[in-house]
Amino acid sequence: MSVEILILAWGAVLLIVQIFLAGHLKTRQYGADWNIGPRDEPLPPLNPVAGRAARAQANLFETFPVAVVALVGVVLAGRTSELTMIGGWLWLAMRVVYVPIYLAGIKGLRTVVFLVSVLGLAMVLWPLLTL
Repeated sequence: MSVEILILAWGAVLLIVQIFLAGHLKTRQYGADWNIGPRDEPLPPLNPVAGRAARAQANLFETFPVAVVALVGVVLAGRTSELTMIGGWLWLAMRVVYVPIYLAGIKGLRTVVFLVSVLGLAMVLWPLLTL
């Protein structure tokens, strides 16, 4: 199995963790009845930490498809290399680091970490975009 697929599998684990983290924080605020119910009623805004967890989850949902295309793409195209491996690990590491930084509300650093994760994805995509 290629390292890029392993990175993607760990990315999926991170995605599951973020789904449950955001759900847990929402349930803590809104209660178990909200969680098991149809969630039809309007609710007050999430508290800051729960809101950040939900936004961090949404951010990963937005970028995860790019990671799937990039990481699976280089494997299928036979274009894996040290660059794609390093880029993949960089993407995953920054996505892991992103969560506690965002939950803590650290201004600026969250954006830098996100941009470094995008750089990692670019490193994986590059071999697919060049001949």
